[in-house]
Amino acid sequence: MHEWKLWEVFARSQNGVAHRHVGSVQASDAAMALQHARDVFTRRGEFVSLWLVAAEDLVSSGEVERAPWFETAADKGFRHATYYEVPEGVQHL
Repeated sequence: MHEWKLWEVFARSQNGVAHRHVGSVQASDAAMALQHARDVFTRRGEFVSLWLVAAEDLVSSGEVERAPWFETAADKGFRHATYYEVPEGVQHL
């Protein structure tokens, strides 16, 4: 018998918008996980697409990495539009 894994489910409510995390299902393989996700999350017809990812394959940043990953570096002002001067004669910028 196959070992059941945890799968994270991401759904899109309409074309043109991003998928969002809607929950988790347990299944032995990807096909079964997709079936379970369809049965659980699409009963009301509110989604047009599902993505599933095995929870063990997800990678995330932790609290330790937060500062270097997400804080803007104070010494990199060139990343902001206000750092640059607009030359004379330039309009509609």
